[in-house]
Amino acid sequence: MVQQTNQQQQKGSQMPLSQQFGAHELLDADEAIGTLVGGIEHFVLYDQYVQDQELKSIMQRQKSALTTIYNTILDTLKSGRDPEVKTQTYLMQTDSNRTIFGLKPKTSPKTPIQSVNEFNDECISSAMLGHLKAIASEFTLAALEATHPVLRRIFADSIPNVIEMAYEVYLYQNRNQYYEVPQLSPQDMQTIVNSYGQAQQNNMSH
Repeated sequence: MVQQTNQQQQKGSQMPLSQQFGAHELLDADEAIGTLVGGIEHFVLYDQYVQDQELKSIMQRQKSALTTIYNTILDTLKSGRDPEVKTQTYLMQTDSNRTIFGLKPKTSPKTPIQSVNEFNDECISSAMLGHLKAIASEFTLAALEATHPVLRRIFADSIPNVIEMAYEVYLYQNRNQYYEVPQLSPQDMQTIVNSYGQAQQNNMSH
């Protein structure tokens, strides 16, 4: 399988660049790259408004990682070959991945901000999470439609990194009560968990 993939990559690299990508593939790649660029640019805009140093650190590390992903995608998109900088692994920098469950009563209902002066860390972290979810979704679509083996692998291998970033932001929000997680009753939870049984793994005949 690896040998076949290498042969496909070698064959692809010998073709003219204009013949290495399908139309649907390029359109989805364009959409994914545009979503990635939008996320990076908004991180730059948000930076000046961040008050919490922990959030600022998360944002700066994630912006750097997203920029590396962007350059890696662009390298292969323009050359049709393996990128010089391979896909990296993003690691969260957090002491705990424990979720705090439950809802707390609100003293007042939440409403959209009407002034940039109201822009706070809750708004910023929520927007960051939204961008990361959008990037992960677009990368998934692009990977599923890609015909070029290297471009497909870059999109596919980048998705876990973006998911990791989104989880890191979620944990930050959850710790600060910006993202609360309700739970079902123990009975309802058990009912759903027990709705499924183990599947028998029978060998399929050839």
